[in-house]
Amino acid sequence: MAVSREKLTIGTRGSKLALWQSNHIKGRLEEITGLPVELKIIKTTGDKILDVPLAKVGGKGLFTKEIEVELLAGTVDLAVHSMKDVPTELPGGCIIAATPERVDPRDVIVSGDDYDLETLPQGARLGTSSLRRRSQVLALRPDLEIVDVRGNLDTRMRKAEEGEVDAVILASAGITRMGWADRITHFIEPAQMVSAVGQGAIGVEVRNDDPFMADVCAQLCHDETFTCVTAERVVMRQLEGGCQVPIGAYARIESDVLVMDAIVGSVDGETILRHRVEGSPKEPAMLGMRMVDALLGMGASAILEQIRGAADAAGGRVDRLLET
Repeated sequence: MAVSREKLTIGTRGSKLALWQSNHIKGRLEEITGLPVELKIIKTTGDKILDVPLAKVGGKGLFTKEIEVELLAGTVDLAVHSMKDVPTELPGGCIIAATPERVDPRDVIVSGDDYDLETLPQGARLGTSSLRRRSQVLALRPDLEIVDVRGNLDTRMRKAEEGEVDAVILASAGITRMGWADRITHFIEPAQMVSAVGQGAIGVEVRNDDPFMADVCAQLCHDETFTCVTAERVVMRQLEGGCQVPIGAYARIESDVLVMDAIVGSVDGETILRHRVEGSPKEPAMLGMRMVDALLGMGASAILEQIRGAADAAGGRVDRLLET
């Protein structure tokens, strides 16, 4: 590979998980290019607002925008993200060029008393800041009290382990990457809960006018993961979803067939629209559009408009927070 620079710089958030992911990509880049790679920690809007549920923060790019500004300015060569944090509409000039192989996309329960969704006591306190998880949990257990929980992974797990809440729901991928898999109480299967778009996948974002990084990313990318995440992100993009909208989509390849489950739910869990589509792995975008058409035909628009209206009404408080 022809080397056109002396080093590479990764733009990343400063959380323990973000640094683990960026260091993982750093090692791969050093193997591929033979160049030294450094990390540049960049604080994002999502890192600054810790006392407001994500559903009330609204907006797009909460964990990516500031990093993308530096990417476009050329102060970093690439950005490393959790794919579930990446908006489906990227800034002009940026592309997701690689997704290394995905790890377990399931949601999990962490509980100090070894509870799972079935054994949680009547009225138990379950922590999550995700409307997608809230919606699907309340559809199964409308008796539970959902408590908004923010903070890094370790903080959220300790709230359950120390009894502040009876359990929390988190992503398996982050816990496993941090070496804390022994703290997982229960895995929630996709039949019970459809995961977030891109959950378990890392995304590498670069400038679209950087052929050197494009060549590097071709060697980083896991084609099956890229195909599945592409299909999922079509669903999110076409339904105009985000952190504040209860949408889930999970695609995988089974016996050479691309299979995807997706849901749109009301915040209270009273309505869950769930559908499955199957198709060719060669046409992930088409599969995603078929899913979108099916969910819209089932009434997804009415649910999403109601949720967006509530989110817009809460936006003023967040704007004031960002000004202070």
